[in-house]
Amino acid sequence: MTLLEQSARLIDESVYEGPRSVQPMDGSFHEIADGIAVVCAFSHVWSLATDEGLVAIDTSLPMFAPGVLRHLHKWRSQPVHTIVYTHGHADHVGGAPAFVEDAKERGSPAPQVVAHEAVGPRFDRYNLTHGYNQTINRRQFSANDMLDLFADDWVYPNTTYTDALDLEVGSASLQLMHAQGETDDHTMVWMPQEQALFVGDLFIWFFPNAGNPQKVQRYPSEWAAALRRMIELRPKFLLPAHGLPIAGEERIAMVLNDVATALEGLVADTLEMMNAGARLDDIIHQVRVPDDLMDKPYLRAAYDEPEFVVRNIWRLYGGWYDGNPARLKPAPDQALAAEVAQLAGGAAAVAARASELGKAGNLRLACHLAEWAAQAAPDDPEVLEVRADVYRQRRDQEQSLMSRGIYNDASQS
Repeated sequence: MTLLEQSARLIDESVYEGPRSVQPMDGSFHEIADGIAVVCAFSHVWSLATDEGLVAIDTSLPMFAPGVLRHLHKWRSQPVHTIVYTHGHADHVGGAPAFVEDAKERGSPAPQVVAHEAVGPRFDRYNLTHGYNQTINRRQFSANDMLDLFADDWVYPNTTYTDALDLEVGSASLQLMHAQGETDDHTMVWMPQEQALFVGDLFIWFFPNAGNPQKVQRYPSEWAAALRRMIELRPKFLLPAHGLPIAGEERIAMVLNDVATALEGLVADTLEMMNAGARLDDIIHQVRVPDDLMDKPYLRAAYDEPEFVVRNIWRLYGGWYDGNPARLKPAPDQALAAEVAQLAGGAAAVAARASELGKAGNLRLACHLAEWAAQAAPDDPEVLEVRADVYRQRRDQEQSLMSRGIYNDASQS
């Protein structure tokens, strides 16, 4: 079964067979249409064959780049003429140094690198927050090899644009369009003659990554608008940087409409409650995406999740104050924990209650009590084991990678 056949089956039959079924990352090569190919990685590298050389859309992570280049050289003898970054996340740009070095070894000019004008400032910010990015990516992905993703050797774009750019590379005509969504520097690439749309992370075969609790601001309303704009282009091929490619104008329009509708609903419902004076605590426990949308095979909360998106909407429109005056200028966490433990008769009593709640399935509340117990008695091994056990339980019942990563880290700290 080809990648296009696999995506058609999952969408048309509305079946979900787990993350691996929608996220090929095995380094395999596929020619999707004449002159359009992909190497499946984290993230994918799409390539276009032109009479002036290859165009690479993204470069994936450093560990994938050598394999990508081997596939491209086997596919076409031409060098990589141009690289287009869909955005500046490390898994999309981290392989670029290998592309530059490959061109040097082949005696070819270094590739032209094209991106939105905000990509360069993103790299600058990464350099300022190098250690923080190492920490959060290790925690998010539960992997120590994520520590090398921000290595300060970015290949900065040498051609940038603000809103749109018409790019000609030999026989290929590309239209680059800026969008805000997961990032402020996103680019979608439209090939009007082929009716092929390369969308980066604006569609990822999971619920949109619009809420990530450890990363900078996301833009769910603007993201939905970008999805609506994609529908208006009427693409025959939707080619994402994560997940399966999709063919068929009607099928693509349906998928994009579902994702846009989910985001628009979260924004509208959150703003309605904000405007009525609700606290963030009320909103995150009431605003939901309808089950019929969440059940779609391309909207499962396996990476990010709607509750986190609600928090990002609040942050975008309302700042960081959550409406609870006790948290405006709070006491230190450890002082609060010590007071709760004293009222409960000691940290061991708080830990015991946390364990009871965890066994009863009330893990949200159990986590609060386990954390208080551990902060009140940070040297008590029995209390710390209760905390670890509660967070292990929480990790195991979560669906999204982000939640699992944070709870797994908590269970080990």
